[in-house]
Amino acid sequence: MKLHEYQAKELLARYGVPVPKGRVARTPAEAEAIAKELGGGVVVKAQAHTGGRGKGGGVKLAKNPAEAKAAAAQIIGMQLVTAQTGPQGLRVASVLVEEQVAIDRELYLSVTIDNSAGMPVVIASAAGGMDIEQVAEETPEQIFRQHVHPSTGFMPYQARALAFATGLTGDLMRPATDLIAALVRAFQESDGSLAEINPLAVTKDGKLLAADAKFSVDDNADFRHEPLMALRDTTQEDPREVEARAAGIENYVKLDGNIGCLVNGAGLAMATMDAIKFEGGQPANFLDIGTANSVDAVVTALKIIGADPDVKAVLVNIFGGLARTDIIADGVVAAIREGYVKQPTVVRLAGTNVGEGLRILDESGIDLVRADGFAEAARKAVQATG
Repeated sequence: MKLHEYQAKELLARYGVPVPKGRVARTPAEAEAIAKELGGGVVVKAQAHTGGRGKGGGVKLAKNPAEAKAAAAQIIGMQLVTAQTGPQGLRVASVLVEEQVAIDRELYLSVTIDNSAGMPVVIASAAGGMDIEQVAEETPEQIFRQHVHPSTGFMPYQARALAFATGLTGDLMRPATDLIAALVRAFQESDGSLAEINPLAVTKDGKLLAADAKFSVDDNADFRHEPLMALRDTTQEDPREVEARAAGIENYVKLDGNIGCLVNGAGLAMATMDAIKFEGGQPANFLDIGTANSVDAVVTALKIIGADPDVKAVLVNIFGGLARTDIIADGVVAAIREGYVKQPTVVRLAGTNVGEGLRILDESGIDLVRADGFAEAARKAVQATG
């Protein structure tokens, strides 16, 4: 779950990370009032779950409250389009109004999960304000890392090493190590998947400030963080993913292709998408329905897939272990009869109760494309898109 910038900064501030003064506004009048309180030049920033907001017109400088009001009027309600949102963009419902900061240097700092090492990693670079992927590709020597070992935690010497590496020495050493340690604590205690400060600003008067912040919480830990989960802004998420989650389907992710996939098991779902790509097609979603021994669950999943206007064909690929293929077959038939799936549908069933499952499909009278093998199913799904 992603937090908005203002939410991320409120969270980090509770752990002692210094942030600029500012508040969120949902109307131009509120933005004007906040600018008056701050008493000077402000920056008005669109609150949307995307990077590159400035390039999309979502960040504006204002010299006075009147300009802040005008900037907020331009941003609130806009459809913010960036390289990360795609052409559809994201609607902006609020702005963060902050004091302008005189920046001397910009650095990068984050904590995320290093899956290859199986532990969190703190990443720092003196090249802040840029896409870290670009820095890593073009000048990898500017990226510095320290892993957080589960048996020792994050040690003070590691914070000092990162501070030295990024030039935060002298009078900045102590505040830098405190800030880095605070970011790690916030990440760990909130079950974060990403905590990023970019840029971490060194101001002209020698202070450190989190000029921007991103924070994502691991959904698997939502039961431990009800106050954080209450901050979720579903308007910033794909409506089909929101609908799937509301229906108890946690493993649905919208993709850019045109073949809707209903699969049981994460590994099989990934392999199915690979097979579709191998045959020259593009999957429209990832959906691991799991052990779905419920007709209603299958119908709900297919309803979400079928409602996607990008989907030109549907591939149902089930290998029944704990899942019963006869229940899957009943769900497929019900979803099509109820009009939730109008696209050509390819069905491949194998495993538990497969004989009964195939009988249900055969006797349904529904025009389905049957496939016996994995590769055959992917090939027929691609062909079905026309």
